[in-house]
Amino acid sequence: MSTFWNAYIFGLTGIMILGLMALLFFTRRMPGGTDPEETTGHSFDGIEELNNPMPKWWLNLFWLTIVFGLGYMVLYPIGNWNGLLNWTSAGQLEAETSQHDTKYGEFFARYASVPVEELQTNDQALRMGQQLFMINCAICHGQNAQGYYGFPNLADADWLYGGSGDNIETTLIQGRRGQMPAWKDTLGTTGIAAVTEYVLELSGNEHNDAQAAQGQVIFAQMCSACHGQDGTGSTLIGAPNLTDNIWLYDLPDQDLRRDVVTTLTNGRAGNMPAWIDILGEQKVHLLAGYVYSLSN
Repeated sequence: MSTFWNAYIFGLTGIMILGLMALLFFTRRMPGGTDPEETTGHSFDGIEELNNPMPKWWLNLFWLTIVFGLGYMVLYPIGNWNGLLNWTSAGQLEAETSQHDTKYGEFFARYASVPVEELQTNDQALRMGQQLFMINCAICHGQNAQGYYGFPNLADADWLYGGSGDNIETTLIQGRRGQMPAWKDTLGTTGIAAVTEYVLELSGNEHNDAQAAQGQVIFAQMCSACHGQDGTGSTLIGAPNLTDNIWLYDLPDQDLRRDVVTTLTNGRAGNMPAWIDILGEQKVHLLAGYVYSLSN
């Protein structure tokens, strides 16, 4: 911290404390006699304000808070002053992390070499994986892991990047970034409508046959590079299977046709954060075991 900001913080804090002390000293009692019935001369609605001192317990408590504040400034860091305790939030985090690792490190290490697929047979490993899921993942995927609009269902057999133990662990370690380009400028309204009907046909939904035939031609030219000629997608790049009637961006009370049109028109952008730096390798391994167990 620069000298200016250090002096600014100390100076402002000192002025505030001195100001509070002066306020307490000069407002102990208004100037006047010792008559307990003496008033300040101020009245409102027939009620007169007496010139009595503030209660001693209140004054003493206020002085005590000032002493506490001065002691806090001496013990803890402020500006460039590190404090007599030499405390930092980073240091406290490191100490607590070290205590956690000492307490639970043996437990996590016990399962580090167990394949993800085999973790689902161990109740203790699954319980810990479930706790990790509830704390870190349920906010997006739901407590039942069935996902929300734009967040995949982890309890079924439909996987964007593959559902093997290694695939799931890789997703947790590296994160995923899904990009679906917007096609409104390329295909126009007519082209998007045609491709929409073909996508509905692929998934076995009600569709317009004539438009679907037109959409099939466009799909082969524009969409098959990612989703495949047959529309079954690719786990290598996270392109979804369009034939299984499982949709990432579909609300139960909305028209599926409208959702598909919206996706084709505006595109989609999904982001799955990497958890390796947050949880560490051993916790990610346990979490992968729990996620794998949800669909197996």
